[in-house]
Amino acid sequence: MRKRRILTSQATPGMTIAADIYTSNNQLIIPSGTEITDRVITRLKFYSIHQISITVEEEAPQIKYEPIAEPYSSKVKKTPEFKQFNSSLEESVVDFEQQIRKVAETGTFESDVLLQDVKPILSCARNGSHVFDMLHSLRDSDDETYRHSINVALIAYSLGTWLNFSKKDLDTLLLCGLLHDLGKLMIDPKILRKPSALTAEEESIMQTHCVRGYNILRSQNTNIHVQMTAMMHHERCDGSGYPMGLKADQIDRFAKVVMIADVYEAMTAPRVYRGALCPFEVIGIFESEGLTKYDTHYVMTFLERINHIYLHNNVRLNNKAEGTIVMINPTYLSRPVVQVGEEYIDLSKEPELYIEAIL
Repeated sequence: MRKRRILTSQATPGMTIAADIYTSNNQLIIPSGTEITDRVITRLKFYSIHQISITVEEEAPQIKYEPIAEPYSSKVKKTPEFKQFNSSLEESVVDFEQQIRKVAETGTFESDVLLQDVKPILSCARNGSHVFDMLHSLRDSDDETYRHSINVALIAYSLGTWLNFSKKDLDTLLLCGLLHDLGKLMIDPKILRKPSALTAEEESIMQTHCVRGYNILRSQNTNIHVQMTAMMHHERCDGSGYPMGLKADQIDRFAKVVMIADVYEAMTAPRVYRGALCPFEVIGIFESEGLTKYDTHYVMTFLERINHIYLHNNVRLNNKAEGTIVMINPTYLSRPVVQVGEEYIDLSKEPELYIEAIL
């Protein structure tokens, strides 16, 4: 015998309850082993029990998980908007790299030119949610520092719109994202591209990019928030970050936005030393530590928004079943309800299952 979780609407008389059923107040209403009758079904509906576990015979035919005919990302890539977005992004990466190399050679740059290089990308997307759709569909290769910085700027801008930043502040936020890693120009490329873990000495050198970037921006009399973001984007609200171990109110609000965008982008992009992490795995990491390390309002706004972006997306579970996200669990954002064939799987109640990839 084995257990199978179904929707209450799929229950029929003759089935057997496989696990005790409790109300939200922890009151047992139907014990395990109860045979389902019309009266039991009525009781389940009365107490708003939406899913139950039933017992099925071991030799019963297994559910056949059919692969998704066409992944969502494939559909996105076929749209004229994506083709325009991709083309605009590639052009911006080239222009941005030229501008950043100019900074390395002359120590000067023009903020207006940097914004002009990136804003055409935003004009290709309808809103912040659409930006994520586009970026997710571009996760085919390792992002270099230049592409990473543009992606962080786009994600930070999207989060800024969700936080109701003013138009002027959104422009500043774009610059903060574009220039947050400017100090890496001064780091040995062998350390930046090392395909294995850094030594303690190399890690110390890498961490100097925050101060180095700040010093470059300060010498140019750049917007103070852009300077502070370069310095503070690796700080954390609980004081566990670097280079100064600052806490909550000591950290610039623009840096608080960029640090979230930076972590999300870095984790969901492939690197030479690992593949890209599934967004839901990253969401789970944010859930476990986000309320202490990041601004609570900022990170919760971010997580709630991107979760709803992935609603109705096709996904693959770790058991290789493919299905569609049909409901977000507001109290467990990284574990939504996935429909696989005719079965509904609530990942918040199936600890052994998780989303392996968004298709």
